[in-house]
Amino acid sequence: MNLERTRVHVLAVLVSVLAPLHASADEAVSDARATVERFRKKDPDLFKFLESAAGYAVFPTVGKGGFGVGGAYGKGILFERGQPVGKTSLVQLTVGFQLGGQAYSEIVFFETTRTLNAFKDGQFALAAQASAVAVTAGASADARYRDGVAVFTLAKGGLMYEASVGGQKFDYEPFRGDRSE
Repeated sequence: MNLERTRVHVLAVLVSVLAPLHASADEAVSDARATVERFRKKDPDLFKFLESAAGYAVFPTVGKGGFGVGGAYGKGILFERGQPVGKTSLVQLTVGFQLGGQAYSEIVFFETTRTLNAFKDGQFALAAQASAVAVTAGASADARYRDGVAVFTLAKGGLMYEASVGGQKFDYEPFRGDRSE
């Protein structure tokens, strides 16, 4: 019975991730802005990162699932000084004890223009030892950049048991002209 429930959770996560994949750029930007507002409502102290960061990548929904080997995928929008500049995606591979599926939102803040440019040039990945701050009221008050990056996540749903190691790889594509692509 538990295995069946786990399969249902994984399927639900995959559906929630795949459904918005064909959204227009304008819809994706709107979804990213709404995600930022959800983070701000959960933790108003996040404002300091939004105001001071050279840029940030917003992933409204990242779907994650695993059974021994796992993975995650999400699409988002990159903002530079608060303005949307392009589309981005993340892929994560994990190995270790893991079972289930979940969906979460993620914001990756870039402290400096150099770190932001490395992201835009495709020379950026989060290593296994990079840690994310789970957003709760006041969680960002003591959060700090590490190697020019700060990562925050907000759970959306699902159930996953995990003790695994992995990293995230990102792709970036700048907007061309209008965003109705």
